[in-house]
Amino acid sequence: MSLPKDLLEILVCPKCKGDLEYRTAPTEELVCRSCRLRYAVDDGIPIMLIDEAKPL
Repeated sequence: MSLPKDLLEILVCPKCKGDLEYRTAPTEELVCRSCRLRYAVDDGIPIMLIDEAKPL
């Protein structure tokens, strides 16, 4: 499942408000290179909680 393009255009990192990179492999996730955090996407829903993010 992939996220809609219009949603990806408005999503930002909840920690630094920076741009996110959308990755689909090996797992679907959103990556903030500034904070070096990965946000999971579960069943097409981005989990944008800082406490749930994983380090790069």
